[in-house]
Amino acid sequence: MFVLEFKIKAKAQQYQAIDDAIRTAQFIRNKCLRHWMDNQGVNKYDLSAYCKVLAHDFKFAGELNSQARQASAERAWSSISRFFDNCKKKVLGKKAENAVLGSPQVKQFSKTGYPQFKKFSRSVEYKTTGWKLLSPKTINFSDKKGIGTLKLKGTWDLGHFNESDIKRVRLIKRADGYYCQFVLSVDIKEDVNPLGKVIGLDVGLASFYTDHEGNKIDNPKFLRKSEKRLKRLQRRLSKKKKGSNNRRKARQRLAKAHLKVSRQRKNFAVKLARCVVTSSDVIAYEDLRIKNLVKNHCLAKSINDAAWYQFREWVEYFGTKFGKITIAVSPQYTSQNCSSCGEIVKKSLSTRTHVCACGCTLDRDENAARNILKLGLSTVGHTGSKAWGENASTLMEEILSKQAVSVNQESFSL
Repeated sequence: MFVLEFKIKAKAQQYQAIDDAIRTAQFIRNKCLRHWMDNQGVNKYDLSAYCKVLAHDFKFAGELNSQARQASAERAWSSISRFFDNCKKKVLGKKAENAVLGSPQVKQFSKTGYPQFKKFSRSVEYKTTGWKLLSPKTINFSDKKGIGTLKLKGTWDLGHFNESDIKRVRLIKRADGYYCQFVLSVDIKEDVNPLGKVIGLDVGLASFYTDHEGNKIDNPKFLRKSEKRLKRLQRRLSKKKKGSNNRRKARQRLAKAHLKVSRQRKNFAVKLARCVVTSSDVIAYEDLRIKNLVKNHCLAKSINDAAWYQFREWVEYFGTKFGKITIAVSPQYTSQNCSSCGEIVKKSLSTRTHVCACGCTLDRDENAARNILKLGLSTVGHTGSKAWGENASTLMEEILSKQAVSVNQESFSL
């Protein structure tokens, strides 16, 4: 799937119609969730059929396109199925001990895992009906919400794609305006020539990442740099009277500031991931469990600000697009093991230099990056290539010879 996003230019009444459609989608999603809670054995298809009942009982629900109603029901079922999966996998904190799925005990489940009602939805999704492209930069919504024709502002040209390739259309409300997303089912792969290079990456807080050759990329720390302004805007918001226009404006200013930080972080991750993937044929990185790392409250803010997982997602996306090999390896002992002799050298987080009895002295992160690359290449070597250390050049030749087939090895848990 490939997502294109445009900013919407419309009249005030059209923006109000979009807000109405978003509220209706939220209402249907919450009603479907309540229907599942009150009736045992309800499945995905029952929720889809329930949308027709809601359209009959509530006039404003019937004004929304039928497939948009179904998409809202699918969102409800998505949260339900995710909850069931967590229960079956016995994910900690997702269910009460010895609870049975579908039983009255389900109400004992913790709030972190049990599906919750939405209070502030910001999007409505249409499938293949209820909209039509009038031109590459104009779209018309034909349901009874009265959204009408919207102008699209952006650099992408939808004229390069067939309308049948567009599987979903989303209208999204953000702090700085309204946006329209197109979800396309197209082939995103591009043919590139092998470069004969590999890279191992060790992410960190002092540097965003360090590769196996010792090259470092500084951590931009977008949230830390904007924290002073965010706190000031938050203080101003807290002083405004609830329900007043001044409070609404202060809240919007704060939301825009947070949105800017989010976009800076995403822009950095996209550009850096593309640079890494296009400059190497094999990329090895750690399979980090961010959820566990942020339990350290002293480092949680910095870890979230670094956005390692977002960077990994884009590395894997560009790896698929350009036919490169991306490998997530286990992070255990990558910092403690010596990359030269393999001996374990215990060190705390404050120890930034790796010193081994064999004479190997390296930066801690560079040593970890070398270990990550070794593990990554040995993982690919299991397909028939020689392991790292026996004949590295032969291994590289065999890896690059397989690049006719796009290999994107992802971990099953993150």
